Amino acid sequence: MGQLTIRVRAGAKQERIEALSDDVLKVWVTAPPEHERANQRVITLLADYLDVPKRTIHIMHGHHTSTKIIEISDEQH
Repeated sequence: MGQLTIRVRAGAKQERIEALSDDVLKVWVTAPPEHERANQRVITLLADYLDVPKRTIHIMHGHHTSTKIIEISDEQH
């Protein structure tokens, strides 16, 4: 499917996703940026937003930063 750049705001009051452009999203999650909690919540929200399985979404770069490069692979059966 491709790559996306996302900007994450962890510890937000409400969760939401806003498209800044075709390949850049801003994601607010309520989870704290500790122990990968925010990253896991980002993956869950993106899966719902993009209507793809969670297993197809991978954080390629930015595990410990607010700007992340996400790879969405094609689902293989």
